[in-house]
Amino acid sequence: QVQLVESGGGLVQPGGSLSLSCAASGMSVSSRTMGWYRQAPQKQRELVATITKNGDANVADSVKGRFTISRDNAKNTVVLQMDSLKPEDTAVYYCHATRLGRDVWGQGTQVTVSS
Repeated sequence: QVQLVESGGGLVQPGGSLSLSCAASGMSVSSRTMGWYRQAPQKQRELVATITKNGDANVADSVKGRFTISRDNAKNTVVLQMDSLKPEDTAVYYCHATRLGRDVWGQGTQVTVSS
């Protein structure tokens, strides 16, 4: 079964850190571009970070210098390390991949940044 499962969300104070994981099954994270998106209330889903099959990583300007995307091929997992979190980072974070021309999404994990 093709599946992406996110974990690691939660409540954190401004300036804190969280590490989100995306565990893939039925596909290899090293064979395709993997991405993290987020969607805040009343806002459109936006791209946060991607990592290609060659290992090239990119992050959105809004999180540059604070978020890092990486991949663990042995665990077939993609990780989004989030540091210096801000209240505006509050959103549901989704893992994404494309397989056989179709979008595959995880169920999402809530990240709330609040004091």
